[in-house]
Amino acid sequence: MELKDTLNLLRTQFPMRAGLPNKEPKRQQQWDDEGIYKKRQVLNEGKPTFILHDGPPYANGSIHMGHALNKISKDIIVRYKSMSGFRAPYVPGWDTHGLPIEQALVNKGVDRHAMSVSEFRQLCEKYALEQVDIQRAAFKRLGVSGDWDNPYITLQPEYEAAQLRVFGKMAEKGYIYRGMKPIYWSPSSESALAEAEIEYKDVRSASIYVAFPVKDGKGKLADDVSFVIWTTTPWTIPSNLAITVKPGGVYAVIEADGRKFVVAKEMIEKVQEAIGWHDVRILDTLLAEEMEYMTALHPFYDRESLLILGDHVTFDDGTGLVHTAPGHGADDYVVGQRYGLEALSPIDDKGFFTDEAPGFEGMFYDDANKKVTELLDEKNALLKLEFFTHSYPHDWRSKKPVIFRATPQWFASIKDFRQEILDVIPQVDWLQPWGEQRIHNMIRDRGDWVISRQRQWGVPLPIFYAENGEAIIDPVVTEHIAQLVEQYGSNVWFERDAKDLLPEGFTHPGSPNGLFEKETDIMDVWFDSGSSHAGVLGIRKELSFPADLYLEGSDQYRGWFNSSLTTSVAVHGVAPYRAVLSQGFVLDDNGRAMSKSLGNVIDPMKVMDQLGADIIRLWVTSVDAGADVPISMGILQQVSETYRKIRNTFRFMIQNTSDFDVKEDAIAYDALRSADQYILNRLDEVVANLHEAYESYDFRIIYREINHFCTVDLSNFYMNIAKDILYIEAPDAYNRRAIQTVFYQVLVTLAKLLTPVIPHTAEEVWEYLQEPEEFVQLTELPRVKNYENKDEILARWTRFMDVRDNILKVNEVSRENKVIGKDFEARTTLYVSDEIGQLLEDLQADIRQIMVASALDIVPLAEKPAHDEHIVDFDGLSVKVEHMPGEVCDRCRITSEDTQMFGEDRLCGRCQEIIKTHYPEYFADK
Repeated sequence: MELKDTLNLLRTQFPMRAGLPNKEPKRQQQWDDEGIYKKRQVLNEGKPTFILHDGPPYANGSIHMGHALNKISKDIIVRYKSMSGFRAPYVPGWDTHGLPIEQALVNKGVDRHAMSVSEFRQLCEKYALEQVDIQRAAFKRLGVSGDWDNPYITLQPEYEAAQLRVFGKMAEKGYIYRGMKPIYWSPSSESALAEAEIEYKDVRSASIYVAFPVKDGKGKLADDVSFVIWTTTPWTIPSNLAITVKPGGVYAVIEADGRKFVVAKEMIEKVQEAIGWHDVRILDTLLAEEMEYMTALHPFYDRESLLILGDHVTFDDGTGLVHTAPGHGADDYVVGQRYGLEALSPIDDKGFFTDEAPGFEGMFYDDANKKVTELLDEKNALLKLEFFTHSYPHDWRSKKPVIFRATPQWFASIKDFRQEILDVIPQVDWLQPWGEQRIHNMIRDRGDWVISRQRQWGVPLPIFYAENGEAIIDPVVTEHIAQLVEQYGSNVWFERDAKDLLPEGFTHPGSPNGLFEKETDIMDVWFDSGSSHAGVLGIRKELSFPADLYLEGSDQYRGWFNSSLTTSVAVHGVAPYRAVLSQGFVLDDNGRAMSKSLGNVIDPMKVMDQLGADIIRLWVTSVDAGADVPISMGILQQVSETYRKIRNTFRFMIQNTSDFDVKEDAIAYDALRSADQYILNRLDEVVANLHEAYESYDFRIIYREINHFCTVDLSNFYMNIAKDILYIEAPDAYNRRAIQTVFYQVLVTLAKLLTPVIPHTAEEVWEYLQEPEEFVQLTELPRVKNYENKDEILARWTRFMDVRDNILKVNEVSRENKVIGKDFEARTTLYVSDEIGQLLEDLQADIRQIMVASALDIVPLAEKPAHDEHIVDFDGLSVKVEHMPGEVCDRCRITSEDTQMFGEDRLCGRCQEIIKTHYPEYFADK
């Protein structure tokens, strides 16, 4: 028998190299084949529910790291809840209507004008479902568990029908109306936009000061005086109908460089500096109320501008007199309505002037800026022209500027139930406290919701028009349309004539001839996704309303969180969610937004091909997702290194329990050694901390706790001291079985705890354990045990770890000074205070073995030699490390003075006794 045959050098098939990119898809296929998601749902039947409602990603384009962060975060939460006493189904969803899909087809060469609306919509649906399939495969590849065969998709007939019923209920309450007022309009998209579809970018604009000559000064202003306005949108001057002044404001008639003007008194110096006047003096003052109903001459049209009062006027910028074009501004429209002004908007759908703006017909609005300023200059009305850079609203899809434009649109009247929404907001648990204030302010300041869109790919507005032009929104009609859509899909609206869509025998006083027309606009896509509480939570039997949690990016406070809250309160009077958690954006490691043009995009699919999904999943737990999070391949490589440490820890424990039978060999907790109990109590702390992390959605605790436990408690301490026992002692030695008992409990516990985070690796570990469940995903998470002596054990060993750190420091110095090479070459003497001496005694542990020394002496501190340069002092402890005399045992590698030669092998007394007892055949030929 060879000496190595007397060692417990166990082997394992658990590979050191993870091979995640190759193994994960096979494991996922196994989960599909075995129906793991469905089996988990069966196990959870009858348990309390936890519903995380999936916010629908838009079905256009491949997924990015933001998708990965969001979907993995949701999966971690749902997996945790499913394994900790809850029925937590996960129904993924997709948002599939809207302009981007229309535009994608146009970019592919589809001519939407060469086919019927229904045919174009069929192409849109086909494209959207193709995108759903692409994204679904990517999300499944990330290891996200859910009902992937039955997702919710906003183009599904049952979803569209539920959305129509939401519209119908809002209409019944009087919240839906048609109006002609300025809204965000995207010339590039030829459609109205909601506030949630707006983003802001810096642009360079013209800033002009313009003189409007007085026409009727009501006996207080002469004809040689001009009102001075300031604007940054010269192209709206053709639409000017009024000049608004501040109620209670004091205005001055001034003479400036030989001309007479009216400006706000307190703005004189600013205006003088801006325009460059040299000689300015005040001729008279008057209150704003005295100017009401005066008139001015339009600078280049034969038209009057009315002087009116408006609370929105401030004296912060400009002149205190506001150029007012009711067809191109929200405040302008509101104040104009009070004075009976029309909402003049001489701009067509594509942003070109109509014949309502003589001299500008057919000109693109932005190109008109130059012509307007030239015309003003020609009329001697342009007082100053300069350019400046400022933030301006853009269409978030086309990335091009939008305008305020008055067009007939359908609105949801937020003002009619704004207070109800505000009252509901505090009832929600906003997991980031600032989120509550953010959405409160958005609802408080939100204008009425423009819900109509001038597009083709979407859910139709179920509205008809009578022969006299009256709009018909009738509960019976809306329900009839909902039933048709539920049966045939929303294309039925575009395929049938109005009379074939209305209920049989329907009549209306406004249509004596029985003729009707149907609305051609579709609903805003935010109405689509915002109705998911009805179209998903309200109709899927495995779900319930309201949801326990909504989790999306922080931009959804103005998007999905907002539209969902609005429709839910309008229809149900409650929020659709009990709690809301938001996440930041994914940036590169320089803090820049990812874009293809910058070349800083990281494709999660490529990362999975290179590193594996579990690395991305582990990365999710490493970041503060509540804020913007950086990512780079360098960061992912660091996470990969952490994963490698965790995996190697698993491998070591699996390898060294391969001859351990948990039913036969396990030792009860009370019979374990003190060091073993310490590790199990540390494990119990990890269990408690991870439950808290999962419950609070602070995944960073998971990353930190697992990394620390595997690296510090296990690898650097317990596994390090275990080697001398695991390899050297007899196979069934008590000490060895004690360590294996601990290893096995750690393996089972960590495999379960980490299943929500790295399920592929957890399942791989599970295959090497002796548990009854075939899949770790079908187990329950471990609960905190709170061992009876927990506090005492932890306090004692935590104190010892401080002592151990000091001893290890001396070992390191001794290595640097060439006193020892490896720890086993050390003969260590500890001079200890009474407190530390008692601590070491109370540990009831082999301190030599724990310190991995060949010999260790513990001596009272009072007996420390007075002068010994090799002794290093600490508080209550002095340490001396010498090179152990003797020879190295070939079997245990400890240096000993009692070694003997057996053939070519040198053995210490301890190893001789072990071999004689358990491997006597070794000595047969020695």
